[in-house]
Amino acid sequence: MRRELVGLIGANIQRSLSPALHEDAFAAAGIRGHYHLMDLDRLPGRRPADFLLAARMAGFAGVNITYPCKEVVLPLLDDVSAEARQIGAVNTVTIDRSGRTRGYNTDRIGFRRAFEEALGRIDGETVLLIGAGGAGRAVAFALFDLGAACVVVHDKDAGRAQVLATELGSDRCRLEADLAAALGRAGGVVNATPVGMLGFPGNPVPMGAVERRHWVADVIYTPLETELIKAARAKGARVVNGAGMCVHQAAEAFRLFTGLAPDIARMHHIFRAAVRERALVGAD
Repeated sequence: MRRELVGLIGANIQRSLSPALHEDAFAAAGIRGHYHLMDLDRLPGRRPADFLLAARMAGFAGVNITYPCKEVVLPLLDDVSAEARQIGAVNTVTIDRSGRTRGYNTDRIGFRRAFEEALGRIDGETVLLIGAGGAGRAVAFALFDLGAACVVVHDKDAGRAQVLATELGSDRCRLEADLAAALGRAGGVVNATPVGMLGFPGNPVPMGAVERRHWVADVIYTPLETELIKAARAKGARVVNGAGMCVHQAAEAFRLFTGLAPDIARMHHIFRAAVRERALVGAD
């Protein structure tokens, strides 16, 4: 039987549902596979480079990369796909039999496919994007894929937001410090920060400016119902939580790791089952 070893490098990842998604996809494909968590919070002093080296030495087929490592890993890799280089962030790394690493970004396609499933396209709209880190950079490109005319970027690190806005171009991207004012001119908002995740409580969106006409998306799925999603739904706004993005980016990562396309419907089912199980043990 074919065997595969993959994993996840990042912080605050013990509640990740990626192991459930990938290990079920392995089983469905007739592969004996294991998904290993490499948590920066559980192993203080270890760096992303240390985990990458360990994965190579252990014969991993690849690893996923999450906060706060999506940009940090770029110079550590042997090669980076053109799309990931354009985005400036990596969330999936394949490792070949010789130990050579190649970085990809599946967040972009993951967000795009999830948004299309939930709400369709946003042709001609202005969108407020909160967060210009690794996830935010991928979401920005996905928003243009979906037809956005302008992406208004905000980040607590003004320099990081400026870099993203400059790379995207002044004709279709601008910075905004006043989130309420930006929402007044936008069709929707995306939270691409860790705020709202277990361990990072809060809501980065000024809810007083959210109206029924808006759509609101969150890339977080731990918990599935963030403070932002709950508050937006209560105001009658259309919402997109992080479930679909998690499933679709995982499906693309699985394809890169194995060369096989998983069953998306089955992945959605496994995701829902894993969320229910997580809730039973008080994690959601």
